[in-house]
Amino acid sequence: MKCNWTTKKLSEIAYINPRESLGKGVVAKKVPMDKLQPFCRDIPEFVLEEYKGGTKFRNGDTIMARITPCLENGKIAKVSVLSDGEVGFGSTEYIVFRAIDGVSDADFLYYLICSPLVRNPAIKSMVGSSGRQRVQTDVVANLDVELPPIEEQRKIGGLLKAIDDKIELNDVINNNLVA
Repeated sequence: MKCNWTTKKLSEIAYINPRESLGKGVVAKKVPMDKLQPFCRDIPEFVLEEYKGGTKFRNGDTIMARITPCLENGKIAKVSVLSDGEVGFGSTEYIVFRAIDGVSDADFLYYLICSPLVRNPAIKSMVGSSGRQRVQTDVVANLDVELPPIEEQRKIGGLLKAIDDKIELNDVINNNLVA
């Protein structure tokens, strides 16, 4: 029931591009854009590389492509390939969203970012020359979204996560049958 949902700006429910520290030259897990699969929650692989620059993130963060055609193709993922406390990095063409404790649930936030409620306005906000258009981060940050109470977010996020987990398990089983 939406009776106790509130309207908030996306920037009020998520840290957008939160600051992280990763020293130049440090070898860390990198998630290049080409490693993200369209409309797939999980990051299938990463590379170990010396950090020279790029967008930084932690487990639980949602990364969304901000460049055309990657966003239109559904390149959004929830980071889960890092160890506790580890910082990873990737393309400068990512926008990072991090749930705010007590305000938003990380799973709910991932599914919200994937939804047309966020993706469509993000796509419409793109500016730049053809083929190199990028999302305007401030437009996304100022999007009005309806937010249920945190417990309801956890239930919704948990249900959707369970479905994705089942799909992933079925994919593993199917791939084993083929092998």
